[in-house]
Amino acid sequence: MIVECPHCHKKIEWSSTNRFRPFCSERCKKIDLGAWAEESYVITSTSPEPDEFPDEIRDAPH
Repeated sequence: MIVECPHCHKKIEWSSTNRFRPFCSERCKKIDLGAWAEESYVITSTSPEPDEFPDEIRDAPH
């Protein structure tokens, strides 16, 4: 199967012989890791408001 490197978009074969998959190289892999470390990527989530918690969680001792 041919896929694109998530960083540079180079076409690569998805294979167990590619030790950097899904990236094309160690360089692209490290650039991506660095972006996560610098918090350039964010997984957003909405936290429930306290009144949206079930009673047993809201009323539990802290």
